[in-house]
Amino acid sequence: MTRSVYRKFSEDHGSWLIHRLHHYRSNTKRIVSGLVARAIMRLKGIKWGNDCDFFGVPHFYRERFSSIVIGNNCRFRSDQTSNLIGVNHKCILSTHFPEARIVIGDNCGFSGSTIGAASEIIIGNNVLVGANVIITDFDWHSDRSNTSPQPVVIKDNVWIGVNSTILKGVNIGENSVIGANSLVVKDIPANVIAGGNPCKVLKTLRTP
Repeated sequence: MTRSVYRKFSEDHGSWLIHRLHHYRSNTKRIVSGLVARAIMRLKGIKWGNDCDFFGVPHFYRERFSSIVIGNNCRFRSDQTSNLIGVNHKCILSTHFPEARIVIGDNCGFSGSTIGAASEIIIGNNVLVGANVIITDFDWHSDRSNTSPQPVVIKDNVWIGVNSTILKGVNIGENSVIGANSLVVKDIPANVIAGGNPCKVLKTLRTP
């Protein structure tokens, strides 16, 4: 074996070993995080479906007489390196008034996402929410804004880009894509690419 071939073999073998160790560590952390997250959700009266994964433990706050319901096969990435684009805080799901509700469908993914409801936030199936996204149905400082919460609805198969903010009263249609760093203050129709501040339709997507 020549020196260059030996060096290449060593580098590849070392990379494989590091990758396996990282995979083992990540899988162990996921299992432990899942156990802790489920215990917290049970204590706080949060409902969740089957096969949900937790990378790091989200922060949950549920106001009395409100509800948080999570569907099947959802993923919550709260660990800083669980999404390599970078997660700057844990996932945070919170309800702030009695009868407020957060409903999340099946097969959804969240990375360092903040979801805060004073009225209602409904997220459909197969929704991907990029790192550090904020979704809220109220202004958080009601003593100053004197405004009422307005429901947020995100339909099936929506993809929301990193660092975007979805504000109260917004309805995002099926299959649409929201570009990174967008501020969404008005409804976005189905089957479009939208982005910007404020967010607006950039392109219509072809549908089958």
